[in-house]
Amino acid sequence: MSSSEPLYCPNPTCTQPENPVGNRFCDACQTPLLYRYLWAVGSAAAGYPIGELIGDRYLVVSPQIWLDTQPALAPFVPETLPEAIVAYLQLYPHRLHIPEVYGFCPLGEGPNAPNLLLLDNVPVDGNTATLYPGMLELWPQTPPVRQVYWLWQILQLWTPLRELGVASSLLKADNIRVQGSRIWLRELYGDASLITQPDLQDLGYHWLTWAGKVAAPVGDRLQEIGKQMRRPNAELQAVAPQVNQLLLELTAQLPLRLRVAGVSESGPNRHHNEDFCYPTLNDIAQTDKPHTHPLLNHLAVVCDGVGGHEGGEVASQLAVQALKLPIQALMREIAEEPGLAMPEVVSEQLEAILRVVNNTIAAQNDKQGRASRQRMGTTLVMTLQLPQKVTTPEGQEFPNAHELYVVQIGDSRAYWITPNYCQQLTVDDDVASREVRLGRAPYSQSVRRRDGGALTQALGTREGDLLRPQIQRFVVEEDGLLLLCSDGLSDNDRVEQFWSDCAHDLFSGAISVETAAQWWVDLANEKNGHDNVSVVLSYCRISPEKLVLFDPNQLPPTGLSEDELSDASRALLYEDEDPSEGPRRRSKGDRTGLTLQQTIALLVSVTLISAAIGFVAWWQIDSGGPTQLRERIFQQQE
Repeated sequence: MSSSEPLYCPNPTCTQPENPVGNRFCDACQTPLLYRYLWAVGSAAAGYPIGELIGDRYLVVSPQIWLDTQPALAPFVPETLPEAIVAYLQLYPHRLHIPEVYGFCPLGEGPNAPNLLLLDNVPVDGNTATLYPGMLELWPQTPPVRQVYWLWQILQLWTPLRELGVASSLLKADNIRVQGSRIWLRELYGDASLITQPDLQDLGYHWLTWAGKVAAPVGDRLQEIGKQMRRPNAELQAVAPQVNQLLLELTAQLPLRLRVAGVSESGPNRHHNEDFCYPTLNDIAQTDKPHTHPLLNHLAVVCDGVGGHEGGEVASQLAVQALKLPIQALMREIAEEPGLAMPEVVSEQLEAILRVVNNTIAAQNDKQGRASRQRMGTTLVMTLQLPQKVTTPEGQEFPNAHELYVVQIGDSRAYWITPNYCQQLTVDDDVASREVRLGRAPYSQSVRRRDGGALTQALGTREGDLLRPQIQRFVVEEDGLLLLCSDGLSDNDRVEQFWSDCAHDLFSGAISVETAAQWWVDLANEKNGHDNVSVVLSYCRISPEKLVLFDPNQLPPTGLSEDELSDASRALLYEDEDPSEGPRRRSKGDRTGLTLQQTIALLVSVTLISAAIGFVAWWQIDSGGPTQLRERIFQQQE
């Protein structure tokens, strides 16, 4: 795509910011150019011809698709926010499926000129500057497993959209766009103008239409579910388990191979590493049979010790180590259950585990007498590939339903990358996101606040009952790379800028997962470099291509040495020091007083103590989940 109108470099110090549309990097300073495609809402926007520049800023590239040619400038936002955008703001936690308010474009001069709403995060293919196809457009050639997954996502969106009066957005076929397995709405439509408010019966009507085009026997089961939805007083709680059962039956029949690798480094400008991740290349190399290890193939974690809090590197280590035992126990318990555990039940148990981990870190803070900003804490992003067994109505049993749970606290992120696209799965727990969710400002405005990047929650800094983790359930039905990272990589949009470079080599088999993990860390150190960086990659393959074998000599060890621990960390780990004296600065001789083996032993001791505290706390806390689950987990430990 080319245009006579220039695209301006987002680098504020660039001396020659004008670039031809189509360039990837700025000609003058080599900064990656930002292509922000917006959806211009309303019939008025449809009248502008392609190639016209609106408001000296927005270039019309397709019908109602505008390119912001000056993306570094803040868009216009009126002082009083229109009521029509409130639903967009409050649905921000669902940004994987819902567009965001970017700003407004005044049409004309004067205070009474109408403002055209512009939406960001819209289903536009950046390669063609056109909308992704509609769901029904691809429906005939789509395999049943993806059809059911699309319907499951629509079902999950129904309640939050209905509560905010925009459920009719799911009843307009042309509004439902798809990017691979992802349902992505073009815009929101209000229900206020309708004679009657949409209910589950209305969704059931469309469901029957869609299901009628699905091949038997899957289509027959979807038709039966649609008939239930059409009944008076139909409830979502009665329908969802049936759709979930059908979805997992279909995904479980696909082959799934996983390859996981993690790397954590302090970065070029930090002396010690406050990040911690699992599994590292050392974890894999030190395991005799990594493919049969209960956690290596299923659990991935990245933690980032909260900046400005002493002992952040200890908090990140404690979080990872304290997670392992209860997660392993949860997996054993789920495996023994005769039926499928619904996502809500699994999410409740994961939330209970996180509260235990939180309180384990908080107990260390209390033991050391740490208060306010001296309290250590950590962000967390975690994925759990839960291998639930599935039995079909015909009696066939499959060992793994391909469920993927993504858990996040703080601003460490998860991305799903395929050869064709990159999706950010998580939403940062920071002030900017909070302001959007509360309906106070669009993200384009709140992110410019001085405190916009400040965390609103982290593990260990306050009581577990106040923790509100984000927990989402996905299913794996396509080849993809799950990228977990700390903000040492995700800052400055580095993942969005460079994902395709790594994806091409990885999916073509040119590089291994281990090499790809190191590639991302090297990129972060080169392009950012201001912070520690941790990356864990989970390569999920459905297709039969052969995986690249792991070479344990390919990368250097990534474990944490004794010399990388800060004084604050030593104060937390060394029990023979008086906490009342506070952390004292150690001389070089003091640092070498303990061997590496002794330091590791101390770390293991702290971990075991933390795990014990965690299990006791979990037993005492009413997590809201099934009580029998906790009881049986304890029986297994005896």
